[in-house]
Amino acid sequence: MWDHRYITRIDFRTIPILLVLMFISILVIAATTCDQSDFAEETLFTPMAKSQMRWFAMGWGVYLFFAGLDYRKLKEWTWFLYFGMLIMLAGLFFVPTIQNVHRWYKIPGVNFAFQPSEYAKLIVVMTLSLYLENKGKWELYRKSTTLKAILIIFIPWVLIFKQPDLGTALVLYPIALVMFYFGGIKKKVVQVMSLMAVSGLVFVSMMFLGFIDHDGFRPYATKVIKEYQYERLNPHTYHQEASQTAIALGGLTGSGWHKSEFTGRQWLPAAHTDSVFAAFGEEFGLIGIFLLMLFFFGLLYFSFQVTAVANDPFGRLLSAGITTYLAMHMIVSMGMMCGFLPITGVPLMLITYGGSSVLSTMTALGILQSIYSRRFMF
Repeated sequence: MWDHRYITRIDFRTIPILLVLMFISILVIAATTCDQSDFAEETLFTPMAKSQMRWFAMGWGVYLFFAGLDYRKLKEWTWFLYFGMLIMLAGLFFVPTIQNVHRWYKIPGVNFAFQPSEYAKLIVVMTLSLYLENKGKWELYRKSTTLKAILIIFIPWVLIFKQPDLGTALVLYPIALVMFYFGGIKKKVVQVMSLMAVSGLVFVSMMFLGFIDHDGFRPYATKVIKEYQYERLNPHTYHQEASQTAIALGGLTGSGWHKSEFTGRQWLPAAHTDSVFAAFGEEFGLIGIFLLMLFFFGLLYFSFQVTAVANDPFGRLLSAGITTYLAMHMIVSMGMMCGFLPITGVPLMLITYGGSSVLSTMTALGILQSIYSRRFMF
């Protein structure tokens, strides 16, 4: 159960990293959500910045709770959470849309929209971890085991993809790939999945880098997928070009906090959410981006260490899945702003504005610390 003594055994090297990332988030949100009429005024406490601070405060509460909770107790709730998550994802199609998509539940009486897909990724990791742990060495080589493992991730993948939420759906794929590898699924399955992932990534990157003509490939692609689906791969949308413009304007040292012209005049769409990395790049430049990536790398490095020291299969699988989940958010979010990937709305961990993203991330990080602090238990 929950034991406060284990909080003193967490990896305290991660705490300064989290605090710095949260501070950066507040700086960028404050600069991108101030009133357009006085965007040059250096104010830190805009309404959205204050809201993000409240989410961070709640996030720390969630973090400490899960860090003190024995992660093995999650096994008792995993399947209940999994089926509850499926119900929540399916229920989105029976409530009014928000911004023309089925992604959020609007909570009556409060200014908050709950996004189930943010928590679905973590619940899928837990479910796969429990399922693969319960399979013996020889059972993992059976086709039925592989098919059931794929089904665990395929059902929520379809529901999320249909919202549509392409970014979250794509994040689930590498999570499954890494967990299949650590879980002992047949090598041939992992190899085929890896080949598909690399092929898809190379194709999309070549299209966004201009090696494949988007309009020229349209007649072939639309024989397989619908027109609006293919349009998501358009590298010449205003959002794509605006994000790259903002980063380019930042140069080496950036324009300075609250001094960005392009982002400050609201020419960058969704600057505090989808485009937060581009907004940060314009204000803090290449040096700022390098430092931000250094902090992200440190957090991922310490997270992968948890996988190395976990003393049971469930903890090892759970930490590997969570670390992959965190890594993919960073890679995809930064990649789509730099013009390598389509803009799909994947939040940049602990930087993007949003309660669901903050709480789900801090929950995942808290579970990692629960595994780390119990690494010597037998």
